[in-house]
Amino acid sequence: MGNEITFDDFLNVDIRVGTITQAEPYPEARRPAIKVWVDFGAELGVKKSSAQITKHYSPETLIGKQVIAVVNFPPRQIGKFMSEVLVLGMPDDEGEVALITPDIAVPNGGRLF
Repeated sequence: MGNEITFDDFLNVDIRVGTITQAEPYPEARRPAIKVWVDFGAELGVKKSSAQITKHYSPETLIGKQVIAVVNFPPRQIGKFMSEVLVLGMPDDEGEVALITPDIAVPNGGRLF
């Protein structure tokens, strides 16, 4: 188990749900990746991210998928692409990313609690 945190520490991490509206291959990335644009609703709008999820997903299969992301990290330059959020996933048996998604459709922008 990791270091113990307080509830206030948890509240500082802004984790929201959004829907992928656009996805493109990112062949220039050091490790295979897909560029995604995620709609987080009226408050946050559309944010972009580079995700190393090519084992289980293709750009075509991602459109319309709801995902969970940390939205309050500072933007990060990934090659020539500016990543604005961190889309969350878990490793499968081979260490490849499986996206975390809600099991029913929920409104974009909802915050994890």
